[in-house]
Amino acid sequence: MEELAVSSFKTTGSKWLLPVSDFVGFPLDQVNFLACQVFALCAAFCFRLYLGPRDTSPLLRHAVAILFGLSFITFCFGWYAVHITLLVMVCYWILVIADTRNIHRYTMTVAISYLTACQVSRVFIYSYGILSTDFSGPLMIITQKTTMLAFQVHDGKTGTMVRTNPCIYIVHQIMDKFYLPSLIEYLSYNLNFLSVLVGPCSHYNDYIDFIEGRHVQRRLGKPPGTNAGRSGPDEVPEPSPMAAVTRKLVICVVCMVLFLTLTKAFPITYNVDSRFVSEAPFLTRLSYAFFSIQAARPKFYFAWTLADAINNAAGYGVKGADETGRVSWDLISNLNIWGIETATSFKKFIDNWNIQTGVWLKTVCYDRAPRYRTALTFVLSALWHGVYPGYYFTFITAIPITMAARGVRRNLRPHFLSSHLMKLGYDVLTWAATQLCVCYTVMPFLLLAVEPTIDYYRSMYFHVHIISILTAIALSRGRQHGDGASCSSSNGTRPPSLQEHPPPSNNNLKGN
Repeated sequence: MEELAVSSFKTTGSKWLLPVSDFVGFPLDQVNFLACQVFALCAAFCFRLYLGPRDTSPLLRHAVAILFGLSFITFCFGWYAVHITLLVMVCYWILVIADTRNIHRYTMTVAISYLTACQVSRVFIYSYGILSTDFSGPLMIITQKTTMLAFQVHDGKTGTMVRTNPCIYIVHQIMDKFYLPSLIEYLSYNLNFLSVLVGPCSHYNDYIDFIEGRHVQRRLGKPPGTNAGRSGPDEVPEPSPMAAVTRKLVICVVCMVLFLTLTKAFPITYNVDSRFVSEAPFLTRLSYAFFSIQAARPKFYFAWTLADAINNAAGYGVKGADETGRVSWDLISNLNIWGIETATSFKKFIDNWNIQTGVWLKTVCYDRAPRYRTALTFVLSALWHGVYPGYYFTFITAIPITMAARGVRRNLRPHFLSSHLMKLGYDVLTWAATQLCVCYTVMPFLLLAVEPTIDYYRSMYFHVHIISILTAIALSRGRQHGDGASCSSSNGTRPPSLQEHPPPSNNNLKGN
């Protein structure tokens, strides 16, 4: 406990909750974060009930969202909050004065460079320590928001055609041709208390619709040209988010319990324990790796699900309604737990994990890269995550695995669709292979440093590297020209990248 108290005082954030930190045995940064998120949940309900768009001007809603957001980052990070606000202000300055044709390049260069500089200093100063002064999380979210908005402004003003595959073009005309956000709109979008600490990143137009009272009406079918902020005979009733929020809070409680029990029972570092590696047989080590990675997921599930619940509590996140009229509140959800745990391919796992980051990567990189789209997207993802070597091991390893998985699905899967039993067997085998590949790939992401990563890969005999590279080479003859893009997939439908990440839409359940 004494050691905990000493490390807690290294924070630049508030120490008001230090007694609570010492009592429960959690680091002060985690206690501060959780306190802010619980307060944000309560504030979100009040924001919806007492500062709704029908009774409150957008200006006041923007101001309150900014005030709470700045309070949260100051409480958690102290003077380090200056880095977050400074990046936002610099990116807005670029948005206002830069040439439209290069606005996205300038913003991306500045945001990624500043984020990387802050991450380098953190790693250098703290020598792989994740302390309370880790303000890079909000900076990562700010980087996503500022760059995606800059790309959308560029596309909207220039009418840029973004090539998504050799046969289909999508126009990203997200922003009005003659419209730029005001300063308070820009600050609110980036620093609002709903997402400033852990995200998720959402589209600017969706957020402004939420603030100005058009969000629900657009998503549930009211014509965009009507004044959705005022009541009228054709107005769609605003659905209650209570069921969705309650369900997500229950998931948070379950994830918290799992985190407090399983994570301590299966420490990640035991995978590279010298005695365990030397004495345990390969299958035992493989099994432990699987369970330790499974045990590490609940903390991510908790943080992202709580953030989603906070947005929903404020009335933000309506995605649409199905045929029965059931409203979906998953517009800005960052994960699909069922999709993750039952994924039968590496791509399906990625598509359901950190979803909004995937949308960002697709918007700013994958859809625009003329060649090597998969490799460049993974490299950008690694750079965005930070400078720990483990991140780069993870995302570079993911490249041949993704290529191999595509080849297996394209060349082998059609042979297992002749009967239900064969397809079931294929799904079971690919599920097991996917989960084991994910464990192998993600392990360096959690180990962080070079030495334990190499020790782990050596203990696993680099088997996933070898198998995935050989598989990708063997099945490469069936590939179409380009980086996984073709005019049609094997079943005659659009490519998976377009099916699972359609462009933003204002009126239907598929829009994201």
